[in-house]
Amino acid sequence: MLMATLALAVMGLLLGSGLGLAARKFAVSDDNPLLKEIEGLMPGSQCGQCGFPGCGPAASALVEGQAAVTCCPPGGVALAEKLAELLGVTLDAGQMSAPLLARIDAAQCTGCTRCYRACPTDAIVGASGQIHSVLRDACTGCARCQEACPEDCVALVTQAPTLDTWRWSKPQAV
Repeated sequence: MLMATLALAVMGLLLGSGLGLAARKFAVSDDNPLLKEIEGLMPGSQCGQCGFPGCGPAASALVEGQAAVTCCPPGGVALAEKLAELLGVTLDAGQMSAPLLARIDAAQCTGCTRCYRACPTDAIVGASGQIHSVLRDACTGCARCQEACPEDCVALVTQAPTLDTWRWSKPQAV
């Protein structure tokens, strides 16, 4: 009985390692390197503001030319510029909408935590029964917290320009 168990264990180990080596040697990869690079540039918040269910499908649409390089509001102008350079298209910064940021009215907040649970980027901090606050650097302006709030105390406001998001409205003279 012991010999049979040992023989089956050795045979399973040899066949398993043989299959693993064969999978590595004969692996076929049809991944587009451009697609992987664009997916790496995307914010990864899966907010859906671009009209696609997540950053992966949005990157696929960008590679196939079915989406504009300005489709990602959380990425802002900086991401649009990188995508335009990578895809070799011209950027029309006038198409970009201003980045939004969630703001919670402390006077109306009851601390129900529904906005906290709805946030895909964990940009809202607080606890049950406590007033909640929004972390500016983590908020993508996806409006999920606004939809989840029963008190209507969450509003989306235009972000004040920072050094990363400010752009001169007039084109530079060459």
